[in-house]
Amino acid sequence: MIGYVTLGTNDLQGNAPFYDAIAKEMGVGRMMDFDSFIAWGAWDGPAGVALTKPYDGNAATVGNGAMVALQAKDKDQVHRLHEIALANGGTDEGAPGPRGEADENGMVFYASYFRDRDGNKLNAFCMVQADG
Repeated sequence: MIGYVTLGTNDLQGNAPFYDAIAKEMGVGRMMDFDSFIAWGAWDGPAGVALTKPYDGNAATVGNGAMVALQAKDKDQVHRLHEIALANGGTDEGAPGPRGEADENGMVFYASYFRDRDGNKLNAFCMVQADG
């Protein structure tokens, strides 16, 4: 149902390398690239992520409680995405690891949390066996 998620930025070109690196790890690249807007993903793939300068010309602000969740293929990719985010100017919001209790199938939510250079919060997650 969701085509893409848009986050505001005050420095589109400065923040773009952060998302270029995240997208590369996830096997996609830029699908739209304009002076005030860049979107990463694949036209025929899952939901993408976009950065834009606010249309009204005001400063971009971070939504309190808003977050974009990136579905990783496995625990290793959760770790790599967290490392990539930090290496590209992001800040740590929670190291990779299990969150919560295992469900009835023995699966647990495994995630890392980070912010981009504008302060937008993202996470990388997957479901793994609780004992794995």
